[in-house]
Amino acid sequence: MYESYYGLKERPFLLLPDPDFLYLSKCHETALTLLEYGFMSQAGFTVITGEIGSGKTTLSRYILNQIGDEITIGLITNAQKSFGELLQWVLLAFGLDYKNKTKVELYQAFNDFLIDEYSKNHRTVLMIDEAQNLSVETLEELRMLSNINADKHQVLQMVLLGQPELRTMLRRPELEQFSQRISVDFHLKRLDADETKAYIKHRLTVVGGNPELFDDEACEAAFMLSQGTPRIINRVCDLALVYGFAEEKQQITAEIMLEVTMDKAEIESATTRLGLSEYSMDTEKQQASTEVQSGVGEAVAHVQKELQSHLDHAIDKLRKMKLPKF
Repeated sequence: MYESYYGLKERPFLLLPDPDFLYLSKCHETALTLLEYGFMSQAGFTVITGEIGSGKTTLSRYILNQIGDEITIGLITNAQKSFGELLQWVLLAFGLDYKNKTKVELYQAFNDFLIDEYSKNHRTVLMIDEAQNLSVETLEELRMLSNINADKHQVLQMVLLGQPELRTMLRRPELEQFSQRISVDFHLKRLDADETKAYIKHRLTVVGGNPELFDDEACEAAFMLSQGTPRIINRVCDLALVYGFAEEKQQITAEIMLEVTMDKAEIESATTRLGLSEYSMDTEKQQASTEVQSGVGEAVAHVQKELQSHLDHAIDKLRKMKLPKF
């Protein structure tokens, strides 16, 4: 819609994880380094956590694109509480036959696979996304599965990516043995104001756009609305580009960001009253949209409540621009 108007090769603020857009804040760079260390040091368990939309999946996709043939990856992308037979999911992740096998046969098939990979000097890594959804019983089963490793030779490594609830769960007494096997543990923090500005400029540059398309006040507004969560930054910036295109603006300003904010609040209020959904889409996209809409709604409420008491300098800027008051 707005790509040609702003000279962009593609939309810079899509919600779906794309490693080509990876922005390495100091925190994300540390997480990437630790992930690489976990892979290369043969760490038994690596755990990376972060809030919804903080960039965990993008990081994992990036490192998966970087690894060579010496590492065999099995990926479980959407762990659920009703996980069923863990070994079936594990074999499926590695492209192995799991149908019509007893638990003993499943275990033997996986063990044979690991030995075969080890004989080829391949390291085998099982990566599980959304691991906060795993039950205590499933996590304990993963620990037991790691007993396949013998002596100093790690034939199986595991990487768990999840929301903060995963860290809370791993502190439970019944998972103490699991926690003792974690070699790398890191929590992704949100971006700060300067990083949010750099993040926006980075994504615009990736698609061949003008990194100054969003002025400084617009970047500040994006931070205020998102509180530094990358996925929510993407949502509000994408909408701001739509508004800017519709109004034939050459640059995105704080005025446009506030227009997006107020219209969004009005839409959410109306749909709540009427019991309607703003969008109709497939399940995966709707889930992502719901997460973002919820985050934006919370951010809008936060901005409206805290703007005058905690962001006086921002108000001064907005008043000078003669914008409508909240």
